[in-house]
Amino acid sequence: MLGKSASVEVSKGYTLLSACLCEFFYTFMLCFVVLNVAAAKKNKDEKGQYFALAIGFCVVAGAYGAGVISGGAFNPAVAIALDITSVRGGFGYCLIYGVFELLGAAVAAFLFSKVRPTDFGIQLSAGRITEQLLSEFLGVFILVLTVSCNILGGSEAAAFSIACSLCAMIYALGDISGGHFNPAVSCAVFFSGRDNTFTAKKAALYGVVQVLSGTTAAIIAVGMFGREFGRFGPKGSYHLTQALLGELIFTFLLAYVVLCVAVSSVTKSSQFFGLAIGFCVVVGGFAMGNVSGGALNPAVSVGLALSGSGFVSSVAYALVELLAGLLAATTFKVTHQAELETQEAKAITEAP
Repeated sequence: MLGKSASVEVSKGYTLLSACLCEFFYTFMLCFVVLNVAAAKKNKDEKGQYFALAIGFCVVAGAYGAGVISGGAFNPAVAIALDITSVRGGFGYCLIYGVFELLGAAVAAFLFSKVRPTDFGIQLSAGRITEQLLSEFLGVFILVLTVSCNILGGSEAAAFSIACSLCAMIYALGDISGGHFNPAVSCAVFFSGRDNTFTAKKAALYGVVQVLSGTTAAIIAVGMFGREFGRFGPKGSYHLTQALLGELIFTFLLAYVVLCVAVSSVTKSSQFFGLAIGFCVVVGGFAMGNVSGGALNPAVSVGLALSGSGFVSSVAYALVELLAGLLAATTFKVTHQAELETQEAKAITEAP
């Protein structure tokens, strides 16, 4: 149709290993999300209508960030087709890409079996949270990897790409861990008091895993791009207080929406929860990206700073973001008070 072809090649200035890692991680994400939203046993009862949205968003998440290095195939069929149609310029990258893409698929299948052992007939002991912590690690890893790739790659659609990664992973893992992927959200869920199983100890473990995962992802991204982040903190001529106010407002928005669409038994959305939560990042990213960077997540703030510089600013960001989670929980208790009254009335009625 066009009279020309698109080749499979590593972008100038990057190594083949970096390109292969991009293909590995985002093919992993794509296959992992497919398995969770389309192949998991829970889908038979849930009958979710969001599976195609979640799968498609994986491509958006990877293409804008990692695509700047590898071209963003994430599929051996794509890589082979492009390499064949551009054979005059050389052939062979598709074979290397294909190995890493298939490896990503294999790792996705393995980790799918670990986050959903009951799908494979394994009975879990009461109180076990290993699968939940693994889910939080994977969700935050993909989120922060996407954040990092968009920043280092200079993407013009960073907010959208990051939101798509969050949305897809929430749809994939939300029923396992709650899909927090953010210490501020975990703080909000804990202080909302709606989940009696989400204890202070569990919230703390979530936070530790989330920050560890975010830092790991940011360090890997720095290695793939071969350069570090700029100093973490306010952007341009803005001051720290202005940046912190922006982080407070939009982290509050994110945490409050999570409570409303994923925690509340009254306003909970069974289909669009991931989309609603993910697009809070679009709102915050476009509104405050040029002021604070639009982190909205202590795991992002600390992870980017530890893999670069500006740790003191990241601590200030993290504290304000956690405060936003607390404020969201407090506001949620006021706006959804009727829900608590309904629960109390039900408990009194059912009491012997």
